[in-house]
Amino acid sequence: MSRMLQIKLSPEVAGHQTALHDFLVQGHYIKKGEEFIWRKRSIDARSKNIIINASLEIFEAGAALPQAVYWTDRDVHDGPEVVIIGSGPAGLFAALEAITQGWKPLVLERGKDVRSRRRDLAALNKDLIVNPESNYCFGEGGAGTYSDGKLYTRSKKRGDVTKVLQWLVHFGAPEDILVDAHPHIGTNKLPKVITAIRETIVKCGGQVRFDAKVTDFKVANGQMQALEINGQELLLARHVILATGHSARDIFHLVQSKGWALQAKPFALGVRVEHQQSFIDALQYHGRLSDAYLPPASYSLVTQVEDTGVFSFCMCPGGIIAPCATAPGEVVTNGWSPSKRNNPYANSGIVVAVSPEELPGDPKDPLIGLKFQQAVEGACYEAAGGTHQAPAQCLKDFVEGKISQSFPRSSYQPGIVSVPLHQVLPDFIARKLRKAFKDFDKKMPGFLTNDAVVHAPESRTSSPVQIPRNPETLQHPDVKGLYPCGEGAGFAGGIVSAAIDGMKCAHMIAANSKAEAN
Repeated sequence: MSRMLQIKLSPEVAGHQTALHDFLVQGHYIKKGEEFIWRKRSIDARSKNIIINASLEIFEAGAALPQAVYWTDRDVHDGPEVVIIGSGPAGLFAALEAITQGWKPLVLERGKDVRSRRRDLAALNKDLIVNPESNYCFGEGGAGTYSDGKLYTRSKKRGDVTKVLQWLVHFGAPEDILVDAHPHIGTNKLPKVITAIRETIVKCGGQVRFDAKVTDFKVANGQMQALEINGQELLLARHVILATGHSARDIFHLVQSKGWALQAKPFALGVRVEHQQSFIDALQYHGRLSDAYLPPASYSLVTQVEDTGVFSFCMCPGGIIAPCATAPGEVVTNGWSPSKRNNPYANSGIVVAVSPEELPGDPKDPLIGLKFQQAVEGACYEAAGGTHQAPAQCLKDFVEGKISQSFPRSSYQPGIVSVPLHQVLPDFIARKLRKAFKDFDKKMPGFLTNDAVVHAPESRTSSPVQIPRNPETLQHPDVKGLYPCGEGAGFAGGIVSAAIDGMKCAHMIAANSKAEAN
């Protein structure tokens, strides 16, 4: 037998298992001999008296603690085949769900395995050389592998968040992600998790192929028939999950060239701002710095400027700003944190919501947002002298329209170049960002400072294009057997929501096939 206990704790008590046990016994919350398991944990730092909201499951003395089994292998060597394009969170979790349904997944990844990717990331960081097929966005694990591993999502209505987290724990993620209100794995730990998932897919009978870029779809009478790989190989495929991520622009062009349904969607674009982590800690923790009992502090900011949302995105405490270009001639920034979030800087995207209707060009063009995205990334590349360094400005200088003569520091390894960003960013983006920063300074006094550095652009928040699908069958309306999926198709916005969508598509393939058989 067990019971649940909801209790408020100090960080010092909550952060030490023995101290917490003694506290619970002395406060008569539990009896001697009883044991407990953490179920949920969150920080409340609204006042100087910082507390940890704890949910504990208490077990009677002598009771056996539950031994959870989150994943069970299933042999699918002889199962029907589903081809999955892309090995990001949507693709990998689609493959896992396919296995649970008795289907054999074949995962096609245009990039390299997670270990080999590191050499290409090093070349980008140190030599400013972009490999268009292997970078921070393309390769095993997708953008999620090397962009932090935050698992917070508002997508609980879309599917089983708990199942996603449990599977991640089975494959090597820390069990804390099942407990924390804002779970995080860390870029340093994700590669091992991704590798374990791939090894399980193969062990169960599936396949994972690298350097396998899909270059064409072969369709007959509205039914998916085959895929062209690397411009030469033909692979038979009647059930295809398209999980290529938000940066696979060639796929959008391919779909458009086929005359299939495609549509522009809202997205967001802005900059990435970096402060000292100690400054963010002091602001959020009322003068207290992060320590052994309190993690590096984060923030979440949102405001309305000219009836448009401007908000923080992918905030990375103790993090690094990374170069995420996927082609020569563009600059793209993003952020990530290691598991301990112990770097001295905090960075966050600050982005403006963008509607396709407000962009220059043909409003009927489904790629209008993509072209706008590319234009901004290209302008930033030119402004930085034709390199993958990032155009940058001190935050207060940006708001006041002054040229920054020097910078306090930057974690962006390729380096930064002083540029008046209001001359590079589209006017409506720069104008709304300036007003938003003034508002954010009211919410977090001191936020607007020249000790913070603005890096441009933060442009890959989500896909500016949606590949539609039938809500009942999840298939593309023009192609039976093609299941647009995840961030790249415009149906997700992060690791967990993408994973959920991948699982949903794999489950739907099995359900559709069963219905057809009957």
